[in-house]
Amino acid sequence: MQFLDEWLVPTLETVVPKEAMTAIREAAEATPTSLWEQLVQRRILTDDQVLAAISTRFRLPLADLTMMEMKVRESVPEGVARKHNVLPLRITDSTLDAATANPFDIDAEKMLAFATGREVRLLLSSPTRIRERLEELYRGENLVSKLLGGLDTGADVQQIEDTQEDVGASADEASQKPIVRLVDMMLADGVTSRASDIHIEPIEGGVTVRYRIDGVLRQVMTVPRAAGIPLISRIKIMSGMDIADRLRPQDGRARIAINNDKVDLRVSTLPATYGEKVVIRILNQKSTILSLQTLGLFPEERAQVERLLAFKEGIILVTGPTGSGKTTTLYSALRMIQSEGVNIVTIEDPVEFRLGKHIVQVQINEKAGLTFSTALRSILRQDPDVVLVGEIRDGETAQIAVQASLTGHLVLSTLHTNDAPNSVTRLVDMGMQAYKIGAALRGVVAQRLMRRLCLSCRVLQKGPVPEPVRSYFPAERTLYEPKGCPDCTMTGYKGRFSIVEILTMSPELERLIGQGATVDMIATAARHNGMKSLFESGLRHVIEGDSSVDELLRVTDIPMEGRFGASGARPGALGIPSLYPTGVFPTIAQATAAPAGTPTPGAPPVDLTTAFELLDEGLPPAAGVEHTRGVSVLLVDDEDQLRRVMKDLLERDGYVVHEARDGIQALDQVDRVAPDIIVLDLNLPGLDGYAVLAQLRSRPTTQGIPVIVLTAKGDEDNEVRVFELGADDFLTKPFRARALSARLDAVLSRRRAG
Repeated sequence: MQFLDEWLVPTLETVVPKEAMTAIREAAEATPTSLWEQLVQRRILTDDQVLAAISTRFRLPLADLTMMEMKVRESVPEGVARKHNVLPLRITDSTLDAATANPFDIDAEKMLAFATGREVRLLLSSPTRIRERLEELYRGENLVSKLLGGLDTGADVQQIEDTQEDVGASADEASQKPIVRLVDMMLADGVTSRASDIHIEPIEGGVTVRYRIDGVLRQVMTVPRAAGIPLISRIKIMSGMDIADRLRPQDGRARIAINNDKVDLRVSTLPATYGEKVVIRILNQKSTILSLQTLGLFPEERAQVERLLAFKEGIILVTGPTGSGKTTTLYSALRMIQSEGVNIVTIEDPVEFRLGKHIVQVQINEKAGLTFSTALRSILRQDPDVVLVGEIRDGETAQIAVQASLTGHLVLSTLHTNDAPNSVTRLVDMGMQAYKIGAALRGVVAQRLMRRLCLSCRVLQKGPVPEPVRSYFPAERTLYEPKGCPDCTMTGYKGRFSIVEILTMSPELERLIGQGATVDMIATAARHNGMKSLFESGLRHVIEGDSSVDELLRVTDIPMEGRFGASGARPGALGIPSLYPTGVFPTIAQATAAPAGTPTPGAPPVDLTTAFELLDEGLPPAAGVEHTRGVSVLLVDDEDQLRRVMKDLLERDGYVVHEARDGIQALDQVDRVAPDIIVLDLNLPGLDGYAVLAQLRSRPTTQGIPVIVLTAKGDEDNEVRVFELGADDFLTKPFRARALSARLDAVLSRRRAG
């Protein structure tokens, strides 16, 4: 089947691989499609590359879309422009300049010439850019012009250029019927379009209106400046603001009814260059179902949250940037524990939803002296069972909240951090004592919102997965991508769901936090305790078909190759092989080719000559293998290549070797494999060798396991310290291969003789 722009094939076949061209043509068998758009969607070429190829071959000029004049819409009917996908740019008494993606469309040229009575000069641009600028040129224009029919615009335009006062409008102007109708239309359209926010931004020559739908802004109209400035004043009147004060930011609230459904509006203004920017947050309680079941969590994630809410005291934090759904999650949690027998009090700024029976909501009023800290002090005298603090903003609020959680209250609150482990350091930065945080904290939920693919139009992903994340997707998985249909207003997405990173406290985490551990140490212990990252949660939703790869990359960060920090993933939980629960993983290709414990090919080289001298010895197989055969050795060292060399040596001597690369994993391996002897490096990430040795000697089940300590510190004080902690032998790096074998043999012989 031919493409809609088949004329492009000879031009592009020199720059597009033959296989790619064939694949696109086969995919277009069912419905005619545009070769240009398919090449861009599949990321084979960019718009600029296609334009350069056409312009070079046919010597056609490129269009400068920034030079578009708004007056051209008066001469070119919208229907003609949209039918032929041409964008009128400039018009004079004799010529019309228009942008097109098909310079050989004779019908378009004839229609434009007939409609305008001018000579048409066609310039090149991409089809996508033309459609976007057509929206800017025509969308909403007919509707706005009807509403503004009786408005005089001439005098006001002149005044905008001359005086500062022109960035505002009087109450009389803001109360004109066309302006009132325009505001009503805009609010009703925003609510019915499922917008969470409406952005009204003054620009040079007008005011743009954008809706945030499913987390992404979309421009819906441009209003002439003579109507846009009174529009902003009308919104300020509705929300109880001072329309005469245009130099300071203001906040207000309003409540409207659309088709008898009550909707709360939160309004904020900000002085800008061309006037005041207004953002309206739409709080439509009817369209927001406050329940953990509607957040889009996986069953095990919801079960984790429910277990946290079962605590009777302590503090639970929900973290994430603005607009990540923290308040909705907290409200859903309150709905779960709401009952007649539970006294629930909230402190919020502002109160977003009215939660109803058995929940007392307190609105912060800083002008009256009612801040988070003062309100929290008063609430604690009201015998609450559960307290929701809208946000912990300062050290005083954090101090009172933690103190309340330590005295028999369950406290729920939010923080602005990137992930769950960073919440601890954020509280420390506010002046909290680490030991109090460890004792009070019950869990942290970090979350983001991902857009859900529209089920009416989602299609199988045709192109390859982007290289940075290709290794995370098993080859046999079916992935989907957005297409666009009327149900989702041509975006390909409809609705959003939460992806979460849930840190639940354990005795080990409480101990680490109390000792002032770093974020990396807390993250490592949390992953060991079962925490899955935001990336992993989103990855699982993509594999399940809920969202697309592009959306995952928009919302989360790609983990660093070979190492997953606090925001990384644990591929093993997705059926993808993983090395350890401590955060170090190979890529998929490496994991399937190499057994757990072998170093990744991409690891930085380690100079082993200063630690271990083996390769130049040319040792034959050991003669005394029989008496060591089957003896279990646990090697604990964070240098992967050194650990591998030691493992090869010991396995050649007949030992069964297990590995760990940090202290926390070492203790886990001890419980799991019960080694006969341990070779322990002192310099370990997270829990160091001293702490591991002390733990081993404090447990009845492990205090008898012999331990040989490895260290680069050969001083007497260090040697005395490890022997005091219970080490059986001490080996200083660098050491020769035979030294390690001899020490192991000697220690085991002493234990057998004893």
